[in-house]
Amino acid sequence: MSTLAEIAQDEGGIRLDRWFQRHYPALTHGRLEKLLRTGQVRLDGKRAKASDRVEAGQSVRIPPQLEHLPDETEKPKPAAKTTGGIQLHDYILHMDNAVIVLNKPPGLATQGGTGQVQHIDGLLDQLCFGKKQRPRLVHRLDRDTSGVLLIARTVPAATALGEALKKRDASKVYWALTKGVPDKSRGTIKLALAKEGGHGPRGRDERMTASDKDAEGAKHAVTDYAVIDHAGTEFAWVAAKPVTGRTHQIRVHLAELGTPIIGDFKYGGADVRGKGEIADKLHLHARSIDIAHPDGGRLQVTAPLPPHMLKSWSLLGFNPNDTANHFAQKKKK
Repeated sequence: MSTLAEIAQDEGGIRLDRWFQRHYPALTHGRLEKLLRTGQVRLDGKRAKASDRVEAGQSVRIPPQLEHLPDETEKPKPAAKTTGGIQLHDYILHMDNAVIVLNKPPGLATQGGTGQVQHIDGLLDQLCFGKKQRPRLVHRLDRDTSGVLLIARTVPAATALGEALKKRDASKVYWALTKGVPDKSRGTIKLALAKEGGHGPRGRDERMTASDKDAEGAKHAVTDYAVIDHAGTEFAWVAAKPVTGRTHQIRVHLAELGTPIIGDFKYGGADVRGKGEIADKLHLHARSIDIAHPDGGRLQVTAPLPPHMLKSWSLLGFNPNDTANHFAQKKKK
């Protein structure tokens, strides 16, 4: 969990970045700038800049990853050649004794595969933070999907989180930008999914298709959705809540509605190209999760949008800081 540090009397008047240099010498300026830019470091609860002057008695929010920076005398291990310099510490949204939650960037695979040299699973040694056990993935996100990704820090935590997902004691919400606006502002999509074989070299480019529920290999799939906003009839901001967890479920289901996700060329074809400054990248983001915590209570985490989606939201006039529960049950009169 994040902590608060108080500015001492003799530190009043110095720049915020100089304060961090004193107290967290292993923190690079570039990494501090990123933490400030994403709002993970705050001054008296407000966003701040590196050049801001601090005053005695003010409180600084310290994100959890900074509590585990190596000692300034400890020599950091060089990054493996295959990591491309990726530091998972930069993507931590939440950390406690049992769980780490990352905001997975788009383009980084969760696990390795044929021809896949960079992936989260291969970098998890970076997140040991003194524990002898290697962290474990709890679930997956598609390579080009960004957002909330659960990492268990212990075997019991991995078991507990896995059981919570299996028993559906978890609520995951995704945000998507779709080509076109669904006819109904909210609803439930019930379409079984089956694998299509033979796509790509050696069939490794996995593709799913909507199928009859009784067809061989078909699996029951259910997705709730709600249209949060739209830009005319061309684009819609859709929240999707998967009830089941099938491969590419949200992507296929929204495409079957006739509103494929922008940048999802696998299921939307050429029609899902961005327009103007909207990028030709997949606009699908695991926005939040609410799941039973291994140590009791609930774990609730929200992930900010990746840069390309944040830009699209700005261009279309959508609110990227929306916190409303669009799947709340309406009270009966």
